[in-house]
Amino acid sequence: MLKLYIVDDDIAVIKSLENIIEDNDLGNIVGASSDGEEAIVEIKRMLPDIVIVDLLMPMVDGIELVHRIKTIGIDVKFVMISQVNSKKMIEKAYDKGIDFFISKPINIIEIIRVLKNVSETIELKKKLKTIENVFKDTSIQMNYTNSKTDELQDIKIILNKLGIMGEKGAEDIIGICSYLIETNSSIFDYKIKEICNETTENSTAAEQRIRRAINKGLSNIAHLGLEDYMNEVFTRYSNTLFNFEDVKAEMDYIRGKKKSGGRISIRKFIDSLMTEKYMNIN
Repeated sequence: MLKLYIVDDDIAVIKSLENIIEDNDLGNIVGASSDGEEAIVEIKRMLPDIVIVDLLMPMVDGIELVHRIKTIGIDVKFVMISQVNSKKMIEKAYDKGIDFFISKPINIIEIIRVLKNVSETIELKKKLKTIENVFKDTSIQMNYTNSKTDELQDIKIILNKLGIMGEKGAEDIIGICSYLIETNSSIFDYKIKEICNETTENSTAAEQRIRRAINKGLSNIAHLGLEDYMNEVFTRYSNTLFNFEDVKAEMDYIRGKKKSGGRISIRKFIDSLMTEKYMNIN
């Protein structure tokens, strides 16, 4: 069972989250704190798989906490919760390394869905790591070129399902994924401009193309959900490549219920894309 840690300056929120997690067998709560500085110390010691963290806290806020843990190099998934609706603030949180953002007040169904999704991603990565170690231990040499080609082909299939394979930014996304596969690294090891500098001559233009392509993908997935909520592509990718809350916001925007649509995070999209390539439905 996965280990979870909760950070929120509201004790009532901590208790509510603990009840949801325990009642639905979503993991083992190894600790909780209302103080960001204390939480950082305990996260280093306890090494949880998932940290649920509030954005606004005194002294050390959620974004600073995520940044400091990521800088240390601890492999942990972050689910951020907050009443904040500032687009810039949420984008900053994603850039620092959160995996999901959930708005307060807490919605039980959304908490369950997000934690199950994060847990599945963690378990998949653990299985892939085990398989990788087996290959190393038995000295089985895989054909690198064919392996890389297959992985990039899976990525292209997913981009095609999202309807963005024809976008200019798709080439940039594939270029970044190719670089990550070749260097065996994570998108979170780089700033977007840094990795774009490795794959293209004009990093600013590349980042803009990528952002437009992912936004187009968000719009396409939202349209699919409006047409058929049980559509296979929608159910598969609406809460993995994107934050489901942003997909819902985009759907409301399309229906004219909101003045603006959902937000995207380049790093979250590419990180999830790198994971999804192993699970691609052909």
